[in-house]
Amino acid sequence: MDLNRQQKRAMQKMGEVNEQGAPVRQARASVAPRQGKERTSPAQYIREVRDEMRKVAWPKWPEIRRYSIIVLATVVVITAFVGGLDAVFGILSGWLYKD
Repeated sequence: MDLNRQQKRAMQKMGEVNEQGAPVRQARASVAPRQGKERTSPAQYIREVRDEMRKVAWPKWPEIRRYSIIVLATVVVITAFVGGLDAVFGILSGWLYKD
């Protein structure tokens, strides 16, 4: 093995090599067996999803309209800002790179 002192010390602390630097064989950790849970059927899954969705606090229509207007206004403002920057940089680059 090509290990420097620091690597050997670290591996010794982890118990992977002995004092001479030879690898130490360790028993492989066994994989834990699966729990005794059975799989859920598709019908049971749909019932559980429906039950959970009934617990959700859904927004009312006025709230949805207000949030939609806010999102659309924000998209328009940001689009105008980016479009303005694009126009300004286009004019500047056209000015810099005249034929």
